[in-house]
Amino acid sequence: MSDPRPLGPLLPGWTPPERPAMTELEGTYVRLERLDADKHAALLFRAYERHDWIWDYLPWGPFSSAAQYHRWTREAAEGHDPYFFAIYDKQTRRYGGVGSFMRITPEAGAIELGGLTFAPCLQRTRASTEMFYLTMKWAFEAGYRRFEWKCDALNLPSRWAAQRLGLSYEGVFRQATVVKGRNRDTAWYAAIDKEWPALSEAFRVWLSPANFTAEGTQKERLSDLTKLAGVAPDPALAP
Repeated sequence: MSDPRPLGPLLPGWTPPERPAMTELEGTYVRLERLDADKHAALLFRAYERHDWIWDYLPWGPFSSAAQYHRWTREAAEGHDPYFFAIYDKQTRRYGGVGSFMRITPEAGAIELGGLTFAPCLQRTRASTEMFYLTMKWAFEAGYRRFEWKCDALNLPSRWAAQRLGLSYEGVFRQATVVKGRNRDTAWYAAIDKEWPALSEAFRVWLSPANFTAEGTQKERLSDLTKLAGVAPDPALAP
């Protein structure tokens, strides 16, 4: 007689992946470098300066001085979870942001991309999109089964970005945490390893120079390409 209790499928041959230890990830438009306070802090602070709104949904910032930001960067760079990197736009030759791998759980094969702080010069660029591609590519090729992204449920630009990048909506955790004295409901998004081949092809097509006019206008939208991977839609973004 069969056991009536359903169990998840076995994973023969699967072993927990390694934790991030790379110092660099190189793309066509962007380079990700392990965060270094002495190398990056002053340049990043200059990119962020006078744009305090970029810190609204983050637990840190804004920073009142370059020295204050340098201290935060030094502490962040010493950690291994989150594992921070600086984002260098190869077209503008500027450092325009930071991101990190976080909540790294090799035993479950799960990893999150978070702590994203993009200066205006990096937003809506090919470099920022390629950053997401490179981090997903590294995670899935390293053997992770699940790539997560979470954001404040009120942060609609981030929610739109998650769907554009091919991450499926998985729900909202109500009263998930407190940030800067305010309640935060957290929206969850993720891609899993079986979706990666289709997502990788979508990114390859979108990032190709052939997808852009001489003026830099995209011909194919990434959101149209990633839909082919069967992204679960976020009902909050319905027209």
